[in-house]
Amino acid sequence: MGDFAYYVFCIIAIIVAVIILKKVAGCLMKSLLFAILVAILVALYFFFFRQ
Repeated sequence: MGDFAYYVFCIIAIIVAVIILKKVAGCLMKSLLFAILVAILVALYFFFFRQ
């Protein structure tokens, strides 16, 4: 019974880790896209609208 409980615990730990990683990666991707958008807007300002 000890080995079975250990394997169940490992499977649950892997599932929780995947869910947490998915949420963190999604947040990082949103932050990265926002940073790229801001960089593009700043570049447009300096290259086209600044005289």
